[in-house]
This record gives sequence, structure tokens and C-alpha cells, in this order.
Amino acid sequence: MAIASNLGYPRIGANRELKRALEGYWRGNTSGADLRKVASDLRTQHWQMQQMAGIDHIPSNDQSLYDHVLDTVAMVGAVPDRYDWDDGTVDLDTYFAMARGVQDEDKDVSAMEMTKWFDTNYHYIVPEFKRNQNFQLSSTKVVKEYLEAKDLGIETRPVILGPVSFLLLGKTQNKEFNQLELLDDLLPVYTYILNRLEEKGAEWVQIDEPCLVTDLNEEALKSFHKSYTALDAATTDLNILLATYFGSMEENMETAFALPVDAVHLDLTRGLNQLEKALTRIPDPMSLSLGLIDGRNVWKADLSEQLDIAKNAVERLGKERIMIGPSSSLLYVPVDLEQETALDEELASWLAFAKQKLQEIDVLATAINDGEQAVEEALETNRQAIISRNQSDRIHRPTVKERVESVTPEMYQRNSEFAERRKQQREHLNLPDLPTTSIGSLPQTKDVRKMRAAFKRDEISKEEYESFLKEQIKEAIRFQEGIGMDVLVHGEFERSDMVEFFGEQMEGVAITSNSWVQSYGSRCVRPPIIYGDISRPEPMTVKWSEYAQSLTEKPVKGMVTGPVTILQWSFVRNDQPRWKTCNQIALAIRDEVNDLENAGIEIIQIDEPALREGLPLRQSDWEKYLDWSVDAFKLASSGVKDTTQIHTHMCYSEFNDIMEAIARMDADVLSVESSRSRMELLDVFKDFDYPNEIGPGVYDIHSPRIPETEEVSELIRKGLNVLSKDQIWINPDCGLKTRNWDEIKPSLEHLVEAADTVREELQNGEGP
Repeated sequence: MAIASNLGYPRIGANRELKRALEGYWRGNTSGADLRKVASDLRTQHWQMQQMAGIDHIPSNDQSLYDHVLDTVAMVGAVPDRYDWDDGTVDLDTYFAMARGVQDEDKDVSAMEMTKWFDTNYHYIVPEFKRNQNFQLSSTKVVKEYLEAKDLGIETRPVILGPVSFLLLGKTQNKEFNQLELLDDLLPVYTYILNRLEEKGAEWVQIDEPCLVTDLNEEALKSFHKSYTALDAATTDLNILLATYFGSMEENMETAFALPVDAVHLDLTRGLNQLEKALTRIPDPMSLSLGLIDGRNVWKADLSEQLDIAKNAVERLGKERIMIGPSSSLLYVPVDLEQETALDEELASWLAFAKQKLQEIDVLATAINDGEQAVEEALETNRQAIISRNQSDRIHRPTVKERVESVTPEMYQRNSEFAERRKQQREHLNLPDLPTTSIGSLPQTKDVRKMRAAFKRDEISKEEYESFLKEQIKEAIRFQEGIGMDVLVHGEFERSDMVEFFGEQMEGVAITSNSWVQSYGSRCVRPPIIYGDISRPEPMTVKWSEYAQSLTEKPVKGMVTGPVTILQWSFVRNDQPRWKTCNQIALAIRDEVNDLENAGIEIIQIDEPALREGLPLRQSDWEKYLDWSVDAFKLASSGVKDTTQIHTHMCYSEFNDIMEAIARMDADVLSVESSRSRMELLDVFKDFDYPNEIGPGVYDIHSPRIPETEEVSELIRKGLNVLSKDQIWINPDCGLKTRNWDEIKPSLEHLVEAADTVREELQNGEGP
């Protein structure tokens, strides 16, 4: 029989139960026991629900209190020295210190780096390795959760991040050695874990090796052979599913199929081209796991189409060698469509969230095992939904398509080169060296969230709500002026999310009410659903920027989310190329930017934190993506005067390999995350002569730590070792909405003080 399989399920809970428990624990309002109880209850719910949905291979250890890569760090004892870990079991305090940093009377340590998980909007904690790294079993979470499910009468398939991908996704101290050199020391921990699982009765284990869909050198490929030969030798009856996802293995398939594993998973939504090769190359009796249901988007699968693919595989290999599942873990989609209240019936009929995707998997597996007549009604309902979407006149709007087609080459270029613009902007804005600013958002306090919710529920009038927002903006402007900030922000108190805010004001985009997706830790977002052609009916941000600017003589930045980020952080229609949708968004943002300029806003920030994360996993595909994504930014930003200064912001990504493309964006000022890496990111500028101005982040806003003035000053000095004093801006890593005022007030004060200190040093000839 074909096996209905799942690779992973959302962790946060249908009602964000885990988010609330985590934040309660961090505030000291929830005990560790209570936090663990919430997490345990969620695991039970998820296992039982998957069992009822007809899933045969149910994952365990896919749930996490923060991040599955951090869980692996804890499992193998790769805790950096600065956390003063006692080499025992990694406890909650150590675990969260690595994720968030810690600052109290006894300890002040920074968090580990965080970056994007492949090309998703999920963030993972980056492992840190040193030469002669000691690995030891320091968490048996994977075994405990397998037994926890077994006690409920549910046999699960434990999930572990594979040893090779774990090492490749980490970083080494000072880049002084290759982390794969640590493999021999790491493998004994993995073999011990597999032995324990086998002893406890586990039949299958899922080992995720997503790096197999990336470009790998010969050393990495040999590391897979070494690893899985050792793991196979350590077990007798435990079956291994090697899981790949997010793309096609291409040339790495030969390596995967030569490994002593019992099944290999293929992502067939992003790598359908690899199926035929797999069917001809897979050795007997290895099984093939077909990722037919998209784990990263919300559209219903065309089950008739996917069933044909499954039938082809079954005809070639036989039912007993086929698993049917999602393309990847379902971590990246909302939990349950049935809880969604904001979507109309027609649009909702086109969608499938995590729970519904399990049902799709069950339908496909049942059709293969019992015949299509066994699920005839489900297949017909799906067929009608696909027809409805394809024929809907909500999707295609001729005026939008015509405008995209009428774009001219001149619309992608500023009037003058940067050197001329810079001269005009310096005269016009009259800013000091090392100008200080923040990235955009300020704390979304409990009062802000409460008033927004009250307005949405019609409990207060629009006038009351806007009066409240104006008072928040006024206080924010006063605070920034008071500490001596050079370029101010209005705080974005009117925005719940930097993408959702724009999506809800655009045509062709739907906004949900309860479709939360984990971004990192307790941070959740509700990605908009782009279902049709996009336009902007009226200005979206001008009113609030104009009001903020009226309160001060200092420049206030207009804040707009860029087209690539709106695209990447939404669930995007899959019936046309992504670049076409991106250009539609770019024209809408261009209109907004021009309206801000006409309203007197002289500095406009177009955030593009997602540009790097959208980079294809294969280098051979980079050029095409970078061409259209950079062009979309330029289309959005190039309609302004030379004196208007365009900023962009990027965070938590590796930029070294795309600096030429970033330079082609031609933003007047680029701000980037760099504090967690202690300005490591700036090493790229030693080799690449970046022509424009740069704001390397000097305050890590994803940690509750308050950096001292000297700490920030030292980061600025490090920046000045690479960049010139008239090139650097001083700013935090990212927006401040997730922090509270008690944290950001002293932090921004220290940031301004640090800039003043280093300016004075430069004036006295003491600087780098």
C-alpha cells in the first residue's frame, strides 16, 4: 500500500497558544512547567489530528519551542562558550539565551545569529562552530517526544536535521576552517540518537538534508557518504527517510540514491523536473516519497493532476515503494482554513491550509490504494474549485496588465548618477557625518494593539482611533528630537505588519483574520494572499507621513515596503510568473513614492529585506531572478527628484554573493543587519567598492539586551575601518515594533551618544 506521509506540522498552534506561553515565560509570568505543558498539549493535538486525517507516517520532533536548528544545537551540545554552559542537559535558560541573548545583574551575552531558512520567510538560529568543537548528547528531546506520542498510542516518524546540512548551515569562528572537518566528532551523537530510537521501537526516522537541493562541492558530497554509512551501520531495523525539499536535487541525486537509506523524499512542487530521473535511477528496494502537495503556498492542489503524477510513479515502482506527502514541512502555511473568517466563500474555496493539505494527502493516497471511486466526491469537489478559480473574473484586470506592458526603460533609472544626487542631497538635507536614524517602526505597545483591535471591532470611531494614532506619532517625534536623532520616523503605529498594511489597501490582494505563520520564535505574521492583478486605488501612507513631518523641522522618513518583499512575504498566485506579479506591485509602490515626494517627504525608505531570501537556491538561476527583482525595485524608486533621498533596508541574510546586484538597485542609502555578527557583514566591502551610503545595524533589536554606549561606539569604529565617515549611517538592525519602550529608549539614546562620541573622535583625529 502507498503510505500517506507528512514531513512536519505548524508549531505555534491554531490560536497562537505557544506564542502566548513563550512570551509569558520570557516576561516571568509563566513557569517553565506551564510552558512545557502548553507545548505538550499542542503536540498531542497535532498528532491526534493527523492520525484522524488518515496520515500513516506522522512526524514527531517537528515541534519546537523556538527553532529546529537551535534544537539540534542543543541535541549535540554545540553551545558557544559565552553562555557558560555546564556541559549537562541544555536547560530552558541556556536555550533561550542562545536564541535571544540575556541581560541581567549576573550576565550580559548576545544572542546567536539568525538568518533566513533557505528561500523562505522563516528564520533559523545559525550554529557556531570552533576548531576542535566538542559534541556530546545534551538533549534527548527527539526520543522523549517519540515516546510521548507512543504513550498516546500513536506511532510517529521522528524528524532530525541531518548532520551534513546542520554543519553546512552553521558558521565557523573567524572562518578559519571548514565546518565539515567536524563531521567525525559529530556523527557519534547522531548514531547514539538513532540507537536510542531503535531501542524504543521506532520503525522510521526522517533525516532532513535540504542542502542536497543546493550547489555542493565534492567534499560535501563525500560527507553524505561518510555520514549515512555510519548511521546505517549503527542500526539494524530502523528505516531512514532522507528528506530533501525546496527544489530539485539535480546532479546531487546520484549521491542521494547511492546512500544506504530506505526512502528518499522529493519536492515535486518546486522540482517536478527531477521525477523522471528519479524513477529511472532509484535503486530497488528503496522507496520514493512524492512531495505532491505544496507545503509553502495556500492554493488547493489540482488533485487530478497530482494523481496522474502519483499513478505514473506507482506504475513504475509499485504501491509498496511509494509515499505521498507535502513538498516540505507544513510549517510555512497557516494551520486551519476553517478558523478563517475574513475570506469570502469563493476565495476560500480555492485554498488549503495545513489541516486541509493533510486531507489532500489522504485523498491521493486513498485513490492510489483503493481506487478513485473511493474518493470520488472529494475529487469532484476539488475539480470544481480548480475550474472556479481558473474562470473567475476577479483575477484578470486588463488595465493593470496594460500598464505593466507600457513600462519604458527610462522608468527604471533615476535622473542623475549617484555622485550628483549625493551632492544635491547633502546640500538640501544638511545632515552631519554619521547621521542617526532608526529603521522605521517603533514599539507596538499593548495600548496600540488594543486600540487597533477596538477600531476593527467598531468599538471606537475612526476619529477616536486616528486621534490616538496622532498622539502616538507626536510622542514618538518628541522622543526622537529629544535624544538628538538626525532623521526621524513616524513609528508606523497604524500598521499591524509591514506587508499586511499595504496588502489590505491594494486590489487583487486578500487579508486574513487568523491565518498566522511562524516567522521565528514567537513572532508570527499573516501573509496576504495575492490572488489577482494588483493596483493601488489611493495613497496608503501619505497622510501619516505628512502629519509627522508637520510636527518637526527635522526630516521624517516616508516608509514603504518594497515590491519584492511584498511578493516574498505573501502567498502568491501560482498561475503566472512571479516577476509579472512583482512588476504590478512595483507600479503601485511607485505611485505611493511619488505621492510621498509631492507631499513634501524628502527621505523615503523602500524596505527590501526579502530580496536576498528570494534568491534561487541554485546559482545558475540567480541572474534571471536578480535582473527582475532589482528592476522591480528600480521601477518603484526611480520616479523621484535627485534631491529626494531613497533608502532601502535589508536584514538577516548573507549579502556577500549579490553585492553587485544590490549596487545596481542604486538606493542612496542601504541599511543592513550587522550587530549580531559584530560587523562581520562589512567584510564584503573590503573587496567590493560599494558606491553609495550604508547604515550597518549597530543595535540588535531581536534581543531584549540594551547595548551600552561604548559597545555601539566600538561597532561604529569597526565600520569605519571599512567605510568612510561620509558613507556611514548609524541605525538599529531592523524595525523596533517588537521591543518595548523601556528597552528602546536607552538603546537609542546610547546609539545617538555613540555617534556623537565617534564624531568627536574623528574631529580630534582619533578615529580609525
